[in-house]
Formats: sequence, structure tokens, C-alpha cells
Amino acid sequence: MSEDRMRMILFLSGSSAMLLFCLTPFLYMVIISLSGNPDFLSTKVSFEPNLDNYILILTNSTLHFPDYMLNSLIVSGMSALICVLTASLAAYAITRLPVPGKVFILLFVLAVSMFPQISLVGYLFKLMTNLGWINTYRALTLPYVAWILPLSLWILVSYFSQIPGELDKAALIDGCSRWQILIKVIFPVAAPGIFSTLLLAFIFAFNEFLFALMLTTDHGARTIPVGIASFQGLHGELPWGTIMAASTTATIPLLILTMVFQRRIIQGLTRGAVKG
Repeated sequence: MSEDRMRMILFLSGSSAMLLFCLTPFLYMVIISLSGNPDFLSTKVSFEPNLDNYILILTNSTLHFPDYMLNSLIVSGMSALICVLTASLAAYAITRLPVPGKVFILLFVLAVSMFPQISLVGYLFKLMTNLGWINTYRALTLPYVAWILPLSLWILVSYFSQIPGELDKAALIDGCSRWQILIKVIFPVAAPGIFSTLLLAFIFAFNEFLFALMLTTDHGARTIPVGIASFQGLHGELPWGTIMAASTTATIPLLILTMVFQRRIIQGLTRGAVKG
């Protein structure tokens, strides 16, 4: 067997195993959500596909699933926009302006991001209680921005540093201010990196659980991960069909975003990692 053929077989085998490993939980979740008898611990599970669980989560007002989904979209969208805007300004200042101690600033941001969420949530709860922000969008947006900002900053600093400095010099010669250079030159050139960072920030905020659990009390501001975790039946049992249907529905928007903008995400991340 030739070396190229062996390499192709190994590549296909590894890719198939990885694909199966990643898709099996999702496929299992979809099957349970479509099953009329979603007791997966039973030895005799009858699979009769139906959409009853999906209809239930969308029509049953006691589950508040549409409210949870709307809260997640609003909080994640606001957090991602604020985070990327702040990170873009900081990345431009670090890569373009004579800021002393740039490396130490980046290392400090990285060090702060390493604190586990559980070590901060108690202080956040006390702060939000004193501000009267418990169970509001503000109570989630502020921690989400602080939590996602280090990742966004590092990605954009890596991307902005690959943009030639001659563009700034040419714009300064033409009479542009720093703000005009940032808006009219840097932002358009760095659009793929900014867009990919925005998507990643949105996904991180959309999937966050601990802050949403501790800083919300009901469907007024509670996000979808905590909302799904609070599903329970009449007698306290876990309605697996409903849970899986809600999880599948909540996963679909992220899958669509990733599939549609996959090329832009990869382009935005890899350009910042390759010089030139």
C-alpha cells in the first residue's frame, strides 16, 4: 500500500471518528426529543416520531421557553456588541499607539481571565443586589462583557497586529485623525476578524450558565441554559422529551450561525495567526 493511500485512509478514519464523536450526543438528543416515550433508561424504548415535545415548549406558557430564548438573544447580542467594540478600541491602542507596558497589559488581562467564575459569583451577587439589578439584563450583560473581553482582546490584538502600519501613515498624511483611521481604514480591513470575534463572543455568552443561574430569579431575565435546567414535571420528575426538544431548539441557531459563517470565522482567526 502506498504512503499516500495510507495517509488518506488514516485521515478519513480519524475524521469519521471525530465526526461520530461530536454528532452522537446531538443525534441522540434529537431522537429523544422526537420520541413519544423518551425514557432512555428503559430497556424497551419505543420510538414513535412526533413533534409533541416541540409544540409543548412553544405553546405551554408555564415553561416560558420563548421568554428564555428571547432573553438569551438579547443578553448575548448586547454583551457581544459591547465586548467587541471595547476590545477593538483596546486592540487598536495596543497595536498602533505608543502605550507603555503593552505586553504587561495583555498578560494582566489574561491573568484576570483565569479566575474561576465560582470564585467571583458571590461578590457579583452582592454587588448586583446593592445596585438593585438582580433579575435584569444589566446584571448579566456586565459580567458577560468582563468574562468574554480577554478572549476578544487577544484575538483582535493578534489580528490588528498583522495589518500593515503603512495604512495608518498614509491616512495620517491624507489628514485623517486617529478616529477616522480606526473607522474608515482599520475596521473595514479587519472586518473578518471583528466579525468572527463577534460570533465567538455571542456563542460564549449564549452558553453561559453560572452567572445566569445566580443573578436571575425568573423568566423575566433568565437565559435559555438555566431555563432548560429548571424544567420539571408535575411531580418533580424530569421530562426528558421536553428538555431535549428545548435543547435542540436552542442549539439550532448556533449551528446555523456556525455553518453559514464558518468560512469567515476560520478566515478571521487564521489571518491573525499568520504573519504577512
